[in-house]
This record gives sequence, structure tokens and C-alpha cells, in this order.
Amino acid sequence: MKHQSGRHFLQIPGPTNVPDRILRAIERPTIDHRGPEFQKLGQEVLAGLKQVFKTTGSVVIFPASGTGAWEAALVNTLSPGDKVLMFETGHFAALWFNMANKLGLAPEFINGDWRHGVDPAVVEARLVEDRRHEIKAVCVVHNETSTGVTTNVNEVRRAMDRVNHPALFMVDTISSLASIDYRHDDWGVDVTVAGSQKGLMLPPGLSFNALSDKALAASRTAKLPRSYWSWDEMLANNKNGFFPYTPATNLLYGLREALQMLMEEGLDNVFQRHDRHAEATRRAVRAWGLEILCLNPAEYSSSLTAALMPEGYGEAAFRKVVLERFNLSLGSGLGKVANKVFRIGHLGDFNDLMLIGTLAGVEMGLALAGVPHRKGGVDAAMDYLAGSNAAQEKKPAARLGVG
Repeated sequence: MKHQSGRHFLQIPGPTNVPDRILRAIERPTIDHRGPEFQKLGQEVLAGLKQVFKTTGSVVIFPASGTGAWEAALVNTLSPGDKVLMFETGHFAALWFNMANKLGLAPEFINGDWRHGVDPAVVEARLVEDRRHEIKAVCVVHNETSTGVTTNVNEVRRAMDRVNHPALFMVDTISSLASIDYRHDDWGVDVTVAGSQKGLMLPPGLSFNALSDKALAASRTAKLPRSYWSWDEMLANNKNGFFPYTPATNLLYGLREALQMLMEEGLDNVFQRHDRHAEATRRAVRAWGLEILCLNPAEYSSSLTAALMPEGYGEAAFRKVVLERFNLSLGSGLGKVANKVFRIGHLGDFNDLMLIGTLAGVEMGLALAGVPHRKGGVDAAMDYLAGSNAAQEKKPAARLGVG
């Protein structure tokens, strides 16, 4: 391949662009992971993660992708043959379901159309039927990366509470944590799953479980085999800032820097920034005359937007043009929507100019690939961003503080 000048636009919905500040932190020399300097690092990142998950409970860090954190959530709390309620909101929800099957659980998959999130009314109705409380866990994906659809986690929790069902509540926040408001404690989540390579702005390689006391109690009687993923050994070592096996030291340097950056901006401001960029992107998509995959505006994702291709046009050929001509990577369609949608990631370390550059690449790419569309998407996004910036500047200074 010939050299392409300028910086690559990595606008898939994760891994996201890693800011230079975090790259510089990661490149430090590796230290003794049993020494006092590392102990301080371990204590700092474990404490900082609690602020991002909005929990006072324990957070466990694994050297793994988010898939590892899925497995850790299941094997630490459940036993062979346990019934688990899961929901087909997209490709990644389907993968978590497949994992549950492979682990010897008995997952029940509520079918979905990939254009809506989990319906709390459906959750409530199914749990009412479960009079013997055979369902041991309810698992949902907060933000489905393949579709750009979010689920109202708090409403699902309320549905569970209305029927007083004792099932554990597990939530995948791999593409929402540090991008979309999330509250582990307030929303009564027992296990939250997350990864490093999206809103946390790190390379892939770290995954997380945030735990409730109920989840910890379940782990003491769970019968699924576990070793690498075991919480008890992790938590025992974490008390002193250490890990039971060799940790990803340099990624933890980066994590500490990422947590500092998030706190400097303020989490509420981070969420507001993601909301603005998502709305600007949706306005661009509509101006192009394309359809947003997510059908319910209340479930629009602030991490990414999935746009449907016009009938008879595949996204793979379009994305190839965009990559080759503009050095811009867009997300592909996955699973049931393969070659039907393209995904624009607007999460992580991202600003207005980066978004406009991304949308300009999309609009030029649509023209070069011969995809039917209207011009003006970039203009629509710029008008919105300029207007929302002006409105933000008029707010009282007290409202712009750290969230």
C-alpha cells in the first residue's frame, strides 16, 4: 500500500482514537508489578474506576478484551444449567448469548428486530411467568455497538423490582462506559461489563467487572469452573493494589491517564459532548436522505450512529472507497445487517472538527461511490454544532463544572 499522508481517521465504534497524552503514558518503562510504585498505580486506577462506573463497590480489572469480562460475569455467578434471560438487540447481544450456551448455561433469547432496545414491559411479563424463580440472571447490552441502539437500563431494573424477582442483573457497557451516562449503584446493577478500547480511550487489552454485594454473594456458591477469571483471587490481591498474576502494566499507566482526563473534563461534560456529536451526526444522516437504523429516538446512541444504505447498494464497497480515498475507517455492518449499514463512531477522544472531517469524508465518499443521497449533511451538522456551542457559552459558569 502506498503511504497516505495525514492522520488516519479511525471512526469505527471502537477501538477509538488513542490520544497522544495516553500514548505517552503507556510508553513509560515497565516497572516491577510487585513493588511499591506499582502498588500506588494499582490503588489509583482501582479507585478511579469506581467514579466512572458510579459505584462504591469493587471493580475488577482483567488483561483481556470485553469478551473476557462477559465470561467473567457469567462464570463467577452462575452454575451449570442455570437459566439466563437475554435479549436479541444486535450482534454483540447474540455473541453473549452464544457464550452462555457454550458455558453450559440455559439462556433464553428474546427475539428482537435489531432496531429497538430491550423493552422493560417484556422483561416484566417474562419474569412474572417465572413463578419458581428459575431465571438466575437478566443480561442486557446497554449500548449495542452493531446497531447504535441503547437500552434504558434503569427502566429494566424497575421492571425487575416491580415483580420482586431475585435474578442477578448484568449489563454490558463496553461501548457506553465513559460515553453515555451510566450508574451501576443507582440502577441496581449486579455486574457491569466494560472494556478499555472505547470511551476510556485506551488500546484494546483491559476489561472490567463492576460488582454488587449480591454478585459477590452469588460468586461464593456458583459452580461454573473458573480460574483466570476468578474474582476472589483478584479482590484479595487488589486490597493492597496488586494482582494475582502479571497485569498489563503499561496499559494501566494509560488507564490512570485516561481517568485523569475524564475527571479534568468532568463526566457530565463528557456525556454532553457525546450527545452533541451524536445529534450532529444524525442530522447529517437525515440531510443525506439516509435512514437511521435505530427507530426510537429515545434509544438513539451517543456513541455511534448506524445508517442504512439505500436499497441495492452495499456498505462494503462504499467503505472501501472512503478508506482508500480519505484514509477514513467506518464501521461495517455485522450479523443480520452485514453489508446493509455503515456505522459512524463518535466516541472517545473526539471534538467538533474531528467530527466534521469524518462527516465530510462520508459525504464525499457517498458521491464517489455513486450512492444515491442528497448533499448538505456536513452543513446540517455544522449548523447544529455552531448553534449548540453558542448556547453552551451562554450558560452560567456554575453549570459547566465537573460532573
